[in-house]
Amino acid sequence: MSIDTLCEQLTDYLDIDQIREVRRAYFYSEQAHTGQSRRSGEPYIIHPLAVAGVLANMRMDHQSLMAAMLHDVIEDTGVTRDGLAAQFGDPVADLVDGVSKLTHIHFESAAEQQAENFQKMAMAMAKDIRVIMVKLADRLHNMRTIGALKPEKRRRIGRETLDIYAPIANRLGMYELRSEMQELSYRALHPMRLGRLEQAVAKVAGNRKRVVEEIEAAISGRLEQLGLKGRVIGREKQANSIYRKMKNQHKSFAEIMDVYGFRVVTDTVDDCYRVLGAMHGLYKPRISRFKDYIAIPKANGYQSLHTTLVGMHGIPIEIQIRTEEMEQMAAVGIAAHWLYKDQQDGATPDRATRWVRDLMEMQQTAGDSLEFIESAKVDLFPDEVYVFTPKGSILELPKGATAVDFAYAVHTDVGNRCVACRIDRTLAPLSRPLNSGETVEILTAPNARPNSDWLSFVTTGKARAAIRHTLKQREQSESIKLGERILTRALLPYDIELDQLTTEQTQDLIEHHKVDTFEQVLAQIGLGDIPALSVVGRLTGEDETGSSDSSKPLAIAGSEGVMVTYGRCCMPVPGDAIVGLISRGKGIVVHQERCRTVAEHLNNPERTMAVAWDQDVQGEFEASLKIEVENQAGVIAQIAAAVADAGASIEGISREERDAQISVLQMIAGVKDRIHLARVMRRVRAQKPVLRISRGQ
Repeated sequence: MSIDTLCEQLTDYLDIDQIREVRRAYFYSEQAHTGQSRRSGEPYIIHPLAVAGVLANMRMDHQSLMAAMLHDVIEDTGVTRDGLAAQFGDPVADLVDGVSKLTHIHFESAAEQQAENFQKMAMAMAKDIRVIMVKLADRLHNMRTIGALKPEKRRRIGRETLDIYAPIANRLGMYELRSEMQELSYRALHPMRLGRLEQAVAKVAGNRKRVVEEIEAAISGRLEQLGLKGRVIGREKQANSIYRKMKNQHKSFAEIMDVYGFRVVTDTVDDCYRVLGAMHGLYKPRISRFKDYIAIPKANGYQSLHTTLVGMHGIPIEIQIRTEEMEQMAAVGIAAHWLYKDQQDGATPDRATRWVRDLMEMQQTAGDSLEFIESAKVDLFPDEVYVFTPKGSILELPKGATAVDFAYAVHTDVGNRCVACRIDRTLAPLSRPLNSGETVEILTAPNARPNSDWLSFVTTGKARAAIRHTLKQREQSESIKLGERILTRALLPYDIELDQLTTEQTQDLIEHHKVDTFEQVLAQIGLGDIPALSVVGRLTGEDETGSSDSSKPLAIAGSEGVMVTYGRCCMPVPGDAIVGLISRGKGIVVHQERCRTVAEHLNNPERTMAVAWDQDVQGEFEASLKIEVENQAGVIAQIAAAVADAGASIEGISREERDAQISVLQMIAGVKDRIHLARVMRRVRAQKPVLRISRGQ
């Protein structure tokens, strides 16, 4: 393609002044890239021109085409963003800057660089969705010309395209672009497999063509008979689609090729439903395979009626029915917005706006770019379910989403304060996956907080990022409080109180530990990253390795939060003699004094700390019990009843047969203290099948 050919194509929908601006951007780019060539040996300007051609086929606006022409000048030439703005205006310069890669920053890994690039691109998308349009067109042309690269690089770029760019295209409803990206990616990753599939497709092509023609004629005849307008298109199966279905659905090549797909494109929505009735009159429908994406569009705006019929000789026939506008939306997705809407530059359809807004919310709560892209990639693979709010609004969520995902989709504050849910007016577990058509009501409490266990079952990136963000804030707050308690205790032998420290002393600690505030010093003490003795030594001028001789151990009340945990190896309960093991990044882990884990650290004052149970200790603590029982029916139920009678709970139980007569049960019981545990053990020991019970270690 030449610039003249492109400009001739643009006369169909752009005015003369806009075409002139596109041409000017081309010549500017050509001059900036003078002397540069692609790996194939072609002049570099061929690439930006081809990217603009991809966007022209989508009938994108002139600023997008200009940005396509200029998208590599900031990255690959000496031109700056301000220089571009002076020549072509801020909108075009912002588009180019959003697409440009972060090549001048050092990253620890390729994954981090990919994540940083995606994060920057997402931030630019928030300002103008056209950034992603240019980026997708850029990636598509790079994939079309990937043959000039080494096999290893082809595979890396193909994998990145399959993992990030094709799903983004799908999320924006750009199915044609997504389909070509997937095809090219699979060719880069699995060239031999796709080659063999194409040979197999070629062998059955003749017979398939005959069947397709027969079905197409039957559909067209039925429409004509009923006076319905509609063009019928037989859908071809691409090699990558066949391969993906064979892999994901565990089906053979013959099973995949036995399904025939057709599309009927009509004029109006009413005609879509009339055509649907005509098709159900022509062939018998499979009721479970009907989907109405016109009444309830997909998250990316896709609309169509989908139905599966049983045709002649039992052949499965998949039919999609849609209007011309829906057909255009299905082909180019969000790009169809510029065809059918007369809005200002940069305006975006509601669904795309919502998705980008959610991306920005994830970006703000994510700890780093890698965490952000992990959350974003979850949302790029939606197999949607549609659920209702109590007021009748529809929310689309990925398949497998739970009530917690629903709560965060409504609002972050609703998710953070969520305590329970009703599904179709019945109380249900927060972890239960939702199904399409269900009505979900979230019950909240003012002082409720997210639970770290939620991370094991939430599916949306927004929920995951928000939960992690809140937990990090909570950890920071609790680590400061714990650090304050630890340092206060360590300073007792010196009669120094924390609030008596001078500004000079706290500033010295801040500078010595290279942090910004004294609270960060306390937080690192609480996390175990800074030994309290080293801070005491700094304040008193004494040897930092000396022992802290405080006679007052740190009181464990059971309500310290995430910075005080209990060793899984020994499971201490109130009443046990305990010791605190300082674990870097985790705070204090409480162990029994006799626990083997702490034995080697008992003489190390930087790793251990004197702790004792508070007089008013509260909460439920887990204790491990080993129970030998005779093998007989109902033994577990009998023991569970005994535990319940003792006022305790069972957190987990497993059974292992020692021989034909005896089994060993490993049980985790929730108790209040050592006395309560003894009562539980007595009740269990009194059961007839129980031979022996002991506390696990």
